[in-house]
Amino acid sequence: QAQLAESGGGLVQPGGSLQLACAASGFTSFSSFDLSWYRQAPGKERELVAVETDGRTNYADSVKGRFTASRDDARKMWYLQMSNLKPDDSAVYYCYAAARYSLDNGRTWKTRDYWGQGTQVTVSS
Repeated sequence: QAQLAESGGGLVQPGGSLQLACAASGFTSFSSFDLSWYRQAPGKERELVAVETDGRTNYADSVKGRFTASRDDARKMWYLQMSNLKPDDSAVYYCYAAARYSLDNGRTWKTRDYWGQGTQVTVSS
């Protein structure tokens, strides 16, 4: 059974740094999955933070220049390095993986996606 598990959340002061990690298990072809980080603060919509597709990573404007996402397919890991953290970055951060694949040489396609359980990030002095 494929699973994602986030870690690395915690309390950090404004301006500080924190690295989140997403460990994947049970994936037979992890490298084929597009990976994302989402976050959700209380009372707010879930926000896409970063997404990696075809070797390219895109970021939300709110985190661009401060956050860096990277993947390690050999270790089946997906990271989010966060720096210059702000109180508005406080949220539950979720790891997400999605892939499209065909079992019949492209006649039909399926999509599989997985969510982690989330890890809390609190930015406060």
